[in-house]
Amino acid sequence: MSNIAVFDMTGKEVGTMELSDSVFNIQVNKPILHEAVKNFLANQRQGTQSTLTRAEVAGGGRKPWKQKGTGHARQGSTRSPQWTHGGIAFGPKPRSFKYSLNKKVKRIAMKSAFSAKFQSDEIKVIDSMDLSEIKTKKMVEIFKALEINGKTLLVLPNVDEKIIKSARNIVGVKTTQVNTLNVYDILKYDNFVVLKDAVAKIEEVYA
Repeated sequence: MSNIAVFDMTGKEVGTMELSDSVFNIQVNKPILHEAVKNFLANQRQGTQSTLTRAEVAGGGRKPWKQKGTGHARQGSTRSPQWTHGGIAFGPKPRSFKYSLNKKVKRIAMKSAFSAKFQSDEIKVIDSMDLSEIKTKKMVEIFKALEINGKTLLVLPNVDEKIIKSARNIVGVKTTQVNTLNVYDILKYDNFVVLKDAVAKIEEVYA
């Protein structure tokens, strides 16, 4: 078991907690991390780009000149790909780029991402975060007290509207829940700020 400091909202260290080595301190598997990030980005692609083929471009029904005797190369339509304003040959059409990774690979990728953050000392555990109202200023003060700078991923155990709405206008800060965590976000953000209850849920799922 590895130990990590636990802080309150004022930035004061209030204790330590043990992290499961099977989740937060495994050997980081970089090839699998790469595959997981590639998979995430591929699944985000809309795949809605579309070009017109020669059959879909308006016009071009008449043969531009007779087949023989003109000195020109034979042509059947002014909408052939080699013509200006012609159709596109082998252009993109709407498609899905999605593909899936097997469960074992996904688990290893998530554990590797958690371990990479822990080994880089980029995880900060917060005892609790209770806001009486939606206030961006209050959230900024909390981050300042915790000495958190740069892009930050704030992980909550459950949906908390007050925290989410207080943090959403802060540049570089994203809130998420344990059940929506992904490898891409974990690696993208410099700081991995997680509530103590969320750590327990992560270990429950991945240990």
